[in-house]
Amino acid sequence: MQFIVANLTDKHIAILESGGAKAHTANDTSAPLVVSPQVTETFTPKHPKNIVFAQWDPTDASKEAEFNVNTGGFALQFSMMFGASWQPMKLPEECPWRIYTVKLSRKIRKLVVLSRRDLSKFLSDLPDSLRLSSLALPGTHDSMAFYGWPVSQCQSLSTSLAVQLAGGIRVLDVRFAVVDGRLISYHGVYPQRTPFLDILSTIRDFLTSSPRETIVMSIKQEDYTRTTWQNFSALVRDEISTGPGGKEMWFFENRIPKLGEVRGKVVLLSRFGGNGDGWEGGLEGLGIHPTSWPDSEKSGFTWNCKDTLVRTHDWYNIPSFLSIPEKVALSTQILLPPPNNPPMPVLSITYFSAASFPLAFPPTIAHGFGWPKAGLGVEGVNSRIGKWLLDQLGSDVERSEAPAASEKEKQDFDGPSGVDDVRIRGWAFMDFYAEPENAVVPLLVECNHRGRRSGEEGW
Repeated sequence: MQFIVANLTDKHIAILESGGAKAHTANDTSAPLVVSPQVTETFTPKHPKNIVFAQWDPTDASKEAEFNVNTGGFALQFSMMFGASWQPMKLPEECPWRIYTVKLSRKIRKLVVLSRRDLSKFLSDLPDSLRLSSLALPGTHDSMAFYGWPVSQCQSLSTSLAVQLAGGIRVLDVRFAVVDGRLISYHGVYPQRTPFLDILSTIRDFLTSSPRETIVMSIKQEDYTRTTWQNFSALVRDEISTGPGGKEMWFFENRIPKLGEVRGKVVLLSRFGGNGDGWEGGLEGLGIHPTSWPDSEKSGFTWNCKDTLVRTHDWYNIPSFLSIPEKVALSTQILLPPPNNPPMPVLSITYFSAASFPLAFPPTIAHGFGWPKAGLGVEGVNSRIGKWLLDQLGSDVERSEAPAASEKEKQDFDGPSGVDDVRIRGWAFMDFYAEPENAVVPLLVECNHRGRRSGEEGW
């Protein structure tokens, strides 16, 4: 078995094939392979099940003579699920990395090594000068849609709002109907039970404990056939004003702010009607307010928010699960820099979600079904998104030695042609975001640390 190791961290990593069943506890003085930061190396062990990764200090000459796997070493367990093209490796929480395995062929695996970033506060260490448009922010589509499987449910019951926030979700999509004079979460006509005031309480608690984070919240009206936009807008304003956190917790300006302006706050994205009556500043005080939102526009659409061009992909009414590859291609392409290089900041908003009756329910689109790589099923959107991100990120390293491989394997190794310092930006909404294996959100978070150049995007 041959391994292609792409080290996307800023530290040296030592890789050693240790002997026998005691690989993680016994000393091994064999010389390790050292992979420098942002470099790819090829490694062909005699026994693939006995591989140890460890942190390496290149300034410590004593390690050249002896390498002790007891010091900061982590044994890797290689066990690809049947039919899987990629998956995260199971590593202890104290491991400083996240490692993803990508199957290139029966005998070649690519290991993409990322720094383990704290998803609960990943914005905290980013510069205040960054505009929210120059960030990759993971989000959930219909964030509170926990009920109504398989038609209306879009998130797992195990991923409550508090779990979402702790797991790196920073863009929320909440939809409401008015019930007995209160805003209650809905998805279409199906009640999702959670009151807006409970949502505000959870967000206040999170931002109180993580005051350097920020949240973007899209609010949409679901009961427009029985509640006027005037009443809905007034109720949103009133519950924000009197609810947990109050108005002080919110950013209401109709522009894309910098991160430093909105730490500890919720940025409103208002997808409900109205002319701003009752809101301080009228329409200019109704948050980021799209001028239009065409329904399920396959080719996407653009609109302007002050000096920012907003590119939006929200094609959800796909014909069937057979359209999953096209859906993924369109929803990911928008996260890359626009080809015409517009002379203004660009915000990309994309929805990885889709649903239609009867062959494209949300769980089917997100998860897929069967064992697609074995020719027995269809790969879902989430798995395809993860593979696309790994291809993009894994190509953004220097290759120190080309592996012996077929042309197809070389193409998979090199990643997309023409990629140089890949830059992925935008707000991405997902269904069942924690699947597969809580693996996609860390990849989106990592995009915030790739393609950064001094003097650009606020750096």
